[in-house]
Amino acid sequence: MIRSMFWRFVFCLTAAAASMAATAQYPARPIRIVVTIPPGGAPDITARLVGQKVSESIGQPVVVENRPGANGNTAADLVAKSPADGYTLLLAADSLIAVNPHLYARMPIDTLKDLAPVASLVANQFVLSVNPSLPVKSFQEFVDYARKANPPLNYASGGNGSQHQLTMEMLKARAGINLVHVPYRGGAPATTATMAGEVAAMFAGTSTAPQIKAGRLRALAVSGTKRSTAFPELPTIAEFYPGFENSIWLGLFGPAGMPREVLEKLRIEIRKARELPEIREKLHAAGGLEPLVTTPEEFAALIRRDYERFGKLIKEVGIKAD
Repeated sequence: MIRSMFWRFVFCLTAAAASMAATAQYPARPIRIVVTIPPGGAPDITARLVGQKVSESIGQPVVVENRPGANGNTAADLVAKSPADGYTLLLAADSLIAVNPHLYARMPIDTLKDLAPVASLVANQFVLSVNPSLPVKSFQEFVDYARKANPPLNYASGGNGSQHQLTMEMLKARAGINLVHVPYRGGAPATTATMAGEVAAMFAGTSTAPQIKAGRLRALAVSGTKRSTAFPELPTIAEFYPGFENSIWLGLFGPAGMPREVLEKLRIEIRKARELPEIREKLHAAGGLEPLVTTPEEFAALIRRDYERFGKLIKEVGIKAD
């Protein structure tokens, strides 16, 4: 019995030493960043820009793998069930972490327990945009017009439970207006429908800047806490309704249980990459993306805040996944 316990102790000590050695050498092989969408969108662009700079710094390849499906749940499930060694990471939007759990009757993982927040990356805000034929030139004119519209105006979104919809539902509640939701399969089709006049309005990402500048959409206000650098002339909705805010954020996550030393190494490398002027410029050019700089504690608080407020809103409105 004593001999068995001794050898068990030796085995555990050896395993712990091996684990510590592996952690100290991290990263010793390529790192994989799993992205929830096909190539080309903001998460993919962010992963590739930041990943390239991290790769140059650590001397190991950073490979971006696109795994679209189930509104991000497929990629999240893959990463959450991977070894918690820092070699498989997830680049996720706030909707996956804080919205999906309230939309789907069944989730493959618990996004708060099965994923470890590594670092916040970038943020973006929405632009309240209308079809140019709508007889409004400002945000307040839109609110006044919507209050009197009979039948109510239609608005587009990228799908049931999308941030486009949630932001408009927040505005409806604050402004006391009635709008009818028309979901589309993604932000691009919703934008096309708004430009075509199928619907009157939508909350569009700042990636629609070319359509706005070309006059195919009329921008009225932005949804963030401060004015957009892409549209500095537009007011924030908070200037009319204090406290109103909804910005999209992207962050890097790993499987729960990652060693503290690995998390710290990743956070240092992410911070260095995110602060490079050339990365900031490229992110901004990719659709008005702005670096989101937070401490680990601040990022955790942001996740918890959005998880709770979106859960409350989704329950109140009765939104369900498509």
